[in-house]
Amino acid sequence: MARVLIAGGGLAGLAAAAALSSADHDITILEARPYLGGRATSYPVPSGETEEIIDNCQHILLKCCVNLMDFYRRLGVDNAIHFHREFFFIEPGGRTSTMKAGLLPAPLHFTESFAGLRFLSLGDKIAIGRALLALRRERTHRTDLDRITMLDWLREKKQTPHAIERFWQQVLVSAINEDLDRMAALHGFQVFYLGFLAASDSYEMGIPAGRLGDLYSAEAWKHLPNVQIRMRTPIARIMVTDDRVEGLQTADGSLQADHYISALPFERLPAVLPESDLPFDEFAHSPITGIHLWFDRPVTDLPHGTLLDRTIQWFFNKDAGRYLQLVVSASRSLVPMGRAEIIELALRELKEFLPGAGAAQLVKAHVVKEVRATFSARPGLEATRPEPSTRWPNLSLAGDWTRSGWPATMEGAVRSGYLAAESACLALGRPRQFLLPDIA
Repeated sequence: MARVLIAGGGLAGLAAAAALSSADHDITILEARPYLGGRATSYPVPSGETEEIIDNCQHILLKCCVNLMDFYRRLGVDNAIHFHREFFFIEPGGRTSTMKAGLLPAPLHFTESFAGLRFLSLGDKIAIGRALLALRRERTHRTDLDRITMLDWLREKKQTPHAIERFWQQVLVSAINEDLDRMAALHGFQVFYLGFLAASDSYEMGIPAGRLGDLYSAEAWKHLPNVQIRMRTPIARIMVTDDRVEGLQTADGSLQADHYISALPFERLPAVLPESDLPFDEFAHSPITGIHLWFDRPVTDLPHGTLLDRTIQWFFNKDAGRYLQLVVSASRSLVPMGRAEIIELALRELKEFLPGAGAAQLVKAHVVKEVRATFSARPGLEATRPEPSTRWPNLSLAGDWTRSGWPATMEGAVRSGYLAAESACLALGRPRQFLLPDIA
């Protein structure tokens, strides 16, 4: 049994640990914070005389996220993910359109509900239909998708302004956390094909029934006894020679292992591994803002909804309509704003969509700005994303910013962890495969 040290307890590090545990290695996760999950986690915030435990932001998955669901199965928490078959598009004023799969097989499964979407005109729908056919044709043979933006491609396909703003933008900005004019078309193609065209159920949206942090609780790790977790243990240095890693330096001293996995964010690596020649200056961040609102009465009976033509993109009903989580992806416009200003904006917009919000009283609110939420999936970056193996044979890399085959999503993070685990097993002389193939 080999000993593996994993620096970082975000999804990538946790996925690597869960995979390696099945290969009978002895794994220790070193996490700087007092909780696991990285940017998909829960933590306490002050709430009057008590504490409220909140998710930093609502995270969701689609059924095409096969590796993420495999990770949840390894932890025995997959039954805590509830899948929804309906998407609710809400216009200012409250008119709601529902998109869901019908009786036809993929890729025609949305035909009936798509035809009935009232927020799109007939011209919008014809343009979108043409583009979806083009996306299916071009995704496997077009060679410039990482050199152009998704907006470039949509304009090339003569999408109407409403089709771009109310359909493509509404889905893709939330999925990839980047604006269409900054997003490589490669990633837009992947999300739309796998999530909406490849299978009739791949679009179904999975939402954790409880808090994100509960998915990685101590209870979930009990049946993986060869995984140890050390909280509040930041890595100060990855100590290397020319040809190998000698250990990890922490405040309590140095730790040694047979193999090491860095699952740290890209902005942390230059400080802990200055010997690396990775082009970190090619990477930039894209922010996400989560807004938590508690009301004195229910304001909606919908489980969730995507809000059109405004700053707030999604709401998620967390407690019978009394507690909503709002999400703004690629939220650069909100970064310089203060807490009170963001809450005021959120309430003003929410009242345009949910009539019940106008009569309700806000009891409390909390704003979470994840300024470094994900890397910006810009054109030209894909070739820069590093592979899991490094020039040090006993060091592997994980993280959604590495070359996982996906953009910066929870699925991408888990994929990177599985690939790092495969790299570690290969280096240790016991090759294993953990990564599951995409559904198409």
